[in-house]
Parts: sequence; structure tokens; C-alpha cells
Amino acid sequence: MRIPRIVIAGDRSSSGKTTIVAGLLSALVRMGLKVQAFKVAMDYIDPSYHTWITGRFCRNLDGYLMSEGRVLEIFDHAARDADIAVIEGVRGLYEGYEGDAGSTAQIAKMLRAPVILVVDARSITRSAAALVKGYMDYDRDVRIRGVILNKLGGERHADKATKEIERYAGVPVVGAIQRNDEMHLAMRHLGLVPVTEGRLRHHGFDERVSRIREIVEMSLDIKRLIEIAGGAEDIPDAEHDLYLRNDRGLGLKVGVAQDEAFNFYYRDNLELIELAGAEVVPFSPIHDSRIPEVDGLYIGGGYPELYAEDLSRNSSMMKSISDAQADGMPVYAECGGLMYMCRELEWSQEGEVSSCQNSSYQMVGVVPALARKGRRRIVSYVNGSFVTDTSIGRRGDGFMGHEFHHSELVVDGDVRYAIRLSRGTGISDGRDGIVDGRMIASYSHIHSASYRGFPDIFLDACREYRYRS
Repeated sequence: MRIPRIVIAGDRSSSGKTTIVAGLLSALVRMGLKVQAFKVAMDYIDPSYHTWITGRFCRNLDGYLMSEGRVLEIFDHAARDADIAVIEGVRGLYEGYEGDAGSTAQIAKMLRAPVILVVDARSITRSAAALVKGYMDYDRDVRIRGVILNKLGGERHADKATKEIERYAGVPVVGAIQRNDEMHLAMRHLGLVPVTEGRLRHHGFDERVSRIREIVEMSLDIKRLIEIAGGAEDIPDAEHDLYLRNDRGLGLKVGVAQDEAFNFYYRDNLELIELAGAEVVPFSPIHDSRIPEVDGLYIGGGYPELYAEDLSRNSSMMKSISDAQADGMPVYAECGGLMYMCRELEWSQEGEVSSCQNSSYQMVGVVPALARKGRRRIVSYVNGSFVTDTSIGRRGDGFMGHEFHHSELVVDGDVRYAIRLSRGTGISDGRDGIVDGRMIASYSHIHSASYRGFPDIFLDACREYRYRS
């Protein structure tokens, strides 16, 4: 398998790699190339930008949750007909959770991909060379083939750092970007603003992304980057057992909440539902009056706290969800979906205009709890197992996933937890997955490449509901 590819990695978090990748993807598309983007580790927001810019679904690659074979399969499936693949790293190049597991370096080695290191060069010149040399020597199996200097103070700063890096580290500097307030995308408590919301709520958002592309085009040697990508080594052909068509969900319809409030979904989760023969039916808890005619509901993550007033005002939608759940329809609610299924949502959003500032709003009401802003932000992998049968997992099944939230639940009624976490926080003390009938609502996010129970078990539950109805 020989697909031109590069990994854009940072020397640390907040090095600026996400903005640079957005500009690079846009520039490559503007050149007429078919560009496939990937994101290392579990993340929804960066991939939303990549998907919007390239017109192709971005995929996540995670060496902690996925085997090497699975990583290769996902890469091959997504990039097979692309002219070039661009993989955005996570955190610093070598930051992993257990050794290099889950790191950008691990994915670069699995894909035998050349790495372009983005260096935050504020206030350093010769020291930048020592930093780059150290990164190159730390793991010789990681192929660092170029450097992008970011947040430079001027041309003199760029010249001095470039000469030292190329002389001492022996690697070319393929880009030098000056400090510029235009090289920023909107941020909030869990990272970037999702692209759907950015385009709806932030005036001039499209123009900002266009300006980022212009700066990248002026500051990077894009021709050289394409040459480096084209020099990537062959990688083994992947075994294909994930993206297989089957008839498990034939004739079924799954309603998927997709709007400004709910838009955190891994493409693979939805694609496997479709490959099983089921139809994914999008609906909006904000704008639609009721759920569509479906056999199950999947309400993913997002920022329901920012749209709590709009969600609460749509009482007919909430009633239709509550009625369907009471009738036995399978409902899988992840993170933001969990918050929406609670009795009420309360949020204090400091420093940002929000429709739900310092207010409490009624939600669907199936989960007897108040969802509110938590005392800390929780970002972690989770390891867990199901302690009872649910619509997405059977008792005794183990899974790996992640949690990514700044909310917490105050439970004020009797609940049953379906998940026990050996790693992670969950809803309460390692307990997660509140169940009621065929509904399960949890903070744990799953990815179908690492947990094969989804969507198979969920579709079985949907078929059972359809036959019974």
C-alpha cells in the first residue's frame, strides 16, 4: 500500500498544528488534489474542520484503542483513492498514555509516515535546533523529515532559527509562520468550536479560515511537503474485516440527532450502521417537532448546554423521545445526549454569550438528574465492562473508549448503572451507563473499531423493538 502521506505533529500542545493543518488542507484542495485527512486519538472537533475543508470524512486513528491492523485498515479504507493523506497529531509528538501507546509517534511508525514537526518558536532561536535534534534522537524509528517554525517574531528570528536547525539537526525547515492574531480558530472549554456551530454563530468564520489558508500558502513550501509525502515508504496491505456489508440491520431505521447541539459522531460508527443495511435518519432536537419514524435513537455528544433554551422550548420533541423510550425503543445517548436525557440542565458559561447563562432548563426527563457545569474538565480513556444486558452491550462484555466532558450529574432518584469502569470517572465513582428499559445514557464514548458490540447489538435491539411493535 503506497499512498503519499505526512504526519503534522507538534512539539507540545498548543503549538498551532491544528490551525496549520486546516490551512494546509485548504491549500491542497485548492490545488485540485483529493485530500484525505486523519486525526490521531479520539476527537470530534478537529475532524469536523477537516471534513468540511476536504469534502471527505476525516477518520480517527488511535493506537491505544485500536490494533495496528485496525489502524492500517481504517487508513487504507479512507485514503485508497486520495492523492495525499494528511494526519494531524495530538498533543506533543511523543505524548502517550502507556509508553507511546496513543501517541502521534506510534501512529507515524505504524503508517511509516514522514513527520513534519511544528515548533512553537516563541523566544527561541538556537534552542530550537537543540529541541528538534532532541526530538529526532529520542526515537530513531520516527522519521522527522521537516520542520515548521510557528509564532515567530520576524524575519530575522526565522532566519536565525532556520540556519541553526538545518546546520545542527540536518532537517529542512519547510515553513516559517509569523505571530499573527488571524492564525486562530474560535475556542471554548473543551477546545475548538465545532465547525457546524462556527459557521452558524460566528460572523466571518468562513473568511477567517480562508485567511488562514492564505497565510499558510505564503509561509509553507507546499511543493516540498508534497514531495516529502510522496517519499513515504510502502506499508503492508491491510486485512479487511471491519467495513463489510451485511444484512444485520436490513430494513431498519436509526434516528441520529444532528444539529447545532448534537454533532459529535465518529464516521465509522455511522458507516457501520449503514453497511449493516440500516438507514441513518438525521433529525434535529432543536428544529424538528418530533422524532422520525425509526426503530432506535442515537443521540451523540455536542454542546447542549449552549442550546438549552432552544432544546427546552421544543417540548413536543422531548415528549416524542420520552414516549418512544417508554414504549421500549432502544435509545443510546452519549455524553451530550446523556445531559439531554436528564430532567434539567443548568449551566454558567463565563466569558461567552450563551442562551443558558446562569439558568436551569427542563430536558427530556428520563434520567432523574440535574446536569450542570462540573468542577473540572475530564479528558481520559476509559476501560469498562457491562454489568447487565443493555441495548449496546451484553453483561460481561468489556470495552475501551473515552470520556470528554466538563459537566457532572447530580442524581436525585433511583438509577441503575450498566457499566463499571476500571479506568475513568463516568457518572459517579467509576459507574456509568444509566439504564431505563432499552435506554442507556453514559459519559463513555465508544468507537466501533475498538468495540465491535456497536452497532451489532444495538441493531439487534432495534429489530426486536420493530418486531414487537
